[in-house]
Amino acid sequence: MREPVLVIMAAGMGSRFGGLKQIEPVGSGGEIILDFSLYDAMMAGFKKAVFIIKRENEADFRALIDERAGKYMEIEYAFQDITDIPAGYEVPEGRVKPWGTGHAVMAARHAVDGSFVVINADDYYGPGAFQSIYEFLENAEDDADGKYHYAMVGYQVENTMTENGHVSRGVCQTSADGKLTEITERTKIQWQDGNIVFEDADAADGSGWTQLEPGTTVSMNFWGFTPSMLREMEARFPAFLDQALAENPMKGEYFLPGVVDQLIQEGKADVRVLKSLDRWYGVTYKEDKESVVDAIQSMKDKGEYPDKLWK
Repeated sequence: MREPVLVIMAAGMGSRFGGLKQIEPVGSGGEIILDFSLYDAMMAGFKKAVFIIKRENEADFRALIDERAGKYMEIEYAFQDITDIPAGYEVPEGRVKPWGTGHAVMAARHAVDGSFVVINADDYYGPGAFQSIYEFLENAEDDADGKYHYAMVGYQVENTMTENGHVSRGVCQTSADGKLTEITERTKIQWQDGNIVFEDADAADGSGWTQLEPGTTVSMNFWGFTPSMLREMEARFPAFLDQALAENPMKGEYFLPGVVDQLIQEGKADVRVLKSLDRWYGVTYKEDKESVVDAIQSMKDKGEYPDKLWK
């Protein structure tokens, strides 16, 4: 079996943060959040990483990656392009928004030929998550009858929040045996009067918000897939385009968790939820940066990371 590949979604410009937030230094050695994910991945056994970026950002990423993590891991770049759609389709005039996380992962299809892990560039996940998902994929195989076996690292929602605004998370339902049964993308989750709530037009009390209980499992887009996932994503993309172009041509998005949920509901895949108690760190807003810098330094002080990751 080919060794699992790490696929990193880094094409977003970080509009809420106000810049290319993926390359904001947060470590005392000038490290960005992504350096810690690459370091944790390397220590878990990953030897290759594929970056999904915008073509115009290639030089920025190469300057940060190639002479640092690139000395220890094989690095490849793939480009998310809004015009990368099947023959017979056209990008609506005036659309500039990318087609979403599912489309982003599809950009790596020419660079991945085995099992792979998907993460966000701007999220800190913790070393245990990389270890557990690497171990899962080392032994993961689809059944001869066609059933796919995937994995997802799940976090407790309260460990993934910011004090400075709202976040997007995939809210998960799991079975007694630890399998994902349903995932729903919620694009506006936030603190409200000490409670965790998400925007919900159908809220039972008519407030427009529904409460999430602490301990609720959420997805941080940390997935482990066999090669079948790329085939399924390509095969389902035209149906998404048909609907999006008819109903929401300027902003419709092909969400990666949505494809996973389709496969689960159809009985074509199961997804093992690998639960993490780690705290997420990320720079969703400018105000988040200070707390991330402090957390990273604390982990260095405790010896969890070397003072300089890439020597």
